[in-house]
Amino acid sequence: MMGIFEIYQDFRFESAHHLASNVPIGHPYSRIHGHSFRVRVCLHGTSDATTGWVIDLGILELALADLRSQIDHNLLNDVPGLECPTLENISKWVWEHLHPQFPSLFRVEVHRDSCGHGCVYMPRS
Repeated sequence: MMGIFEIYQDFRFESAHHLASNVPIGHPYSRIHGHSFRVRVCLHGTSDATTGWVIDLGILELALADLRSQIDHNLLNDVPGLECPTLENISKWVWEHLHPQFPSLFRVEVHRDSCGHGCVYMPRS
């Protein structure tokens, strides 16, 4: 019986951000502050008859390293497309950068484990 596999890869990054334009003056999120983020990207599909893989994870790792280099130890507000760096917008930004290369991408999760916060982005079909 052939089934569908879900493959995922995690990466971590450290960044600062603020939400000054989204919250009232004096709100704690209006000040620059930092987080440790964990991102999980999930792909699905059947395994290739020759390789046995859904996807070559080495290629995915390279793509994630490129994304990480754009956001790690940066002020997220300065990254094009992340001017309003909420968990929701970070999740969508990761999706938009990966989906063209990985059409079997179906979910992006962004976690701030130290806060117990997270967001899952799954576009509607």
